[in-house]
Amino acid sequence: MATLLERQSRFTLLVEVAGKDTVSVVNALIPQVRRLPLTLRRSLTWDRGMEMAAHKHLTVATKVKVYFCDPHSPWQWGTNENTNRLLRQYFPKGTDLARYSQADLDRVALRLNLIFPVARPRGISS
Repeated sequence: MATLLERQSRFTLLVEVAGKDTVSVVNALIPQVRRLPLTLRRSLTWDRGMEMAAHKHLTVATKVKVYFCDPHSPWQWGTNENTNRLLRQYFPKGTDLARYSQADLDRVALRLNLIFPVARPRGISS
């Protein structure tokens, strides 16, 4: 599972991925990112993991610029880490995520988005 978060509104999108390799992650993100309103597609900040090594393919396919957090700069990924902690309520450590479909992930994301309905971006309904 990949998590995408819009920092100001805290809008959360969970994406089912087939594997941790860069091709699986980027190919899973492309259709999900394309369905977002333009206000949520300005840029994507990612940690420095190898799963985004093919980030240029994502940028070409979605026109979304990908930035990477600076090493040893935890304040740059705080929203994502906090959301990941919330996700542990639904997916405890050790959970086999292969059991969950994109529809299951969408339901969990909806719950998180209802918890934090702050500044809902245009084009996104609850």
